[in-house]
Amino acid sequence: MPNVLLITVDDMNYNSLGFAGCTVPDISPNLDQLASQSVYFENAHVTISVCQPSRSTLLTGLYPHHNGAAGFNPIDTNVRTLTEYTREAGYFNGIIGKVNHLEPEEKFCWDYSKAMYNDKEKPSREFYEKLHGPDHNMGRNPAVYYRYVKEFLSKAAESAKPFFLMVNSHDPHRPFAGSESERKMFGYNTKVSRQYRPDEVTVPGFLPDIPKVRQEVSEYYSSVHRADETVGEILRALGEHRLEDDTVIFFLSDNGMSFPYAKTNCYLNSTRTPLLVCWKDHFTPRKDSEHFVSGIDFMPTVLELLNIPCKETDGRSYLPALTGEGNPSFPEVFTSFHITSACKRFPMRCVLNQDYCYIYNFWSDGKTVFENEGKSGRTFSAMREAGEWDEAIKARADFYEFRCREELYHLAKDPDALCNLANEPEYAEICRQMRKRMKGCLKETADEYYADFCTVFPDL
Repeated sequence: MPNVLLITVDDMNYNSLGFAGCTVPDISPNLDQLASQSVYFENAHVTISVCQPSRSTLLTGLYPHHNGAAGFNPIDTNVRTLTEYTREAGYFNGIIGKVNHLEPEEKFCWDYSKAMYNDKEKPSREFYEKLHGPDHNMGRNPAVYYRYVKEFLSKAAESAKPFFLMVNSHDPHRPFAGSESERKMFGYNTKVSRQYRPDEVTVPGFLPDIPKVRQEVSEYYSSVHRADETVGEILRALGEHRLEDDTVIFFLSDNGMSFPYAKTNCYLNSTRTPLLVCWKDHFTPRKDSEHFVSGIDFMPTVLELLNIPCKETDGRSYLPALTGEGNPSFPEVFTSFHITSACKRFPMRCVLNQDYCYIYNFWSDGKTVFENEGKSGRTFSAMREAGEWDEAIKARADFYEFRCREELYHLAKDPDALCNLANEPEYAEICRQMRKRMKGCLKETADEYYADFCTVFPDL
């Protein structure tokens, strides 16, 4: 049976890489090379756009309201995990980085685990100081990932078992490389091989292009570049062990970038992820623009790939889309958001397809103010400052904080969710159709807000 290598990056927008259309110079040479050997799912999404719930969904194949990890809390103990299946099938399981984002630990059956920054494994003061010191780069040193991957692969070889390895980059999570926030949090700026200038980057369309925003975006891209170097070091270790031909490589981001209108929301820029799947001589490299695959589909895909029966899952295997041996229908995704890392509830649900994104904000009442990590940096405060003289930016910041119950966006025309069409007369029928799909998804997934939605729209 093949080995499986799952590489995740933390808070990277789907279009921040060269192969996905990013024009920032030399941003992702290693991932561009991997993409040239991979199936690139252009319409892949994670199921929920925040770290721990997103990862829990990947390794359970269940929606957050089914696996127990709707927020930063452990999955239910009766839920079967991917790594329980792989251990029973004779696999050697490992994880590097973000160890504490998959709990309880005993449910994930790690034979090897290495914490990076801000994880649980701190066995000694000496190790703690090394982990958090400049040499380790706060878990953001590509060379450390290379060393740990090499160590894991050696142990896997000693076990004489195939392996499942999940390697989780801490980049490009906040605080970004070279930022004032980083100096305040760590006491120094972490090392990068490339510090981008504001004039070298492109500000995403969902943010205003003003100097302080451009500065923070440039710091973000410095972290993106270092994440690409981390992936390069992971793949170098795999190559030195001559395991490329025997290993299926999955790469994705756990959610969108930590800025307003991205992470911890349900917009396109919240959940869309740059999913690559590479298995040399088995999957033909290409771009797949047809299938809307989701985070809940990862576990059933891996289990089918390994010929391991999968008993309970909300997802469906996209292996036929990888092999080209079938034509499964994946015309839409259903995504959700529940609870922030500060344990504040902001329930949102989204149905997204090739043409439209429909979001229902159950929390929005005109009074409640949305709070999340994306408001903590330069960008949102800069939007508030600029809003004192620019009405459009003020309106954008106000809407982010209060929203409205219904949002509808035409993705071909407006992927950055700038113009809400939910109340436009010419889109009334489209909105009604998307409401019906939302009602169907809420019912099909036994969502706790199904009854509330039916109360608001009894005639659907």
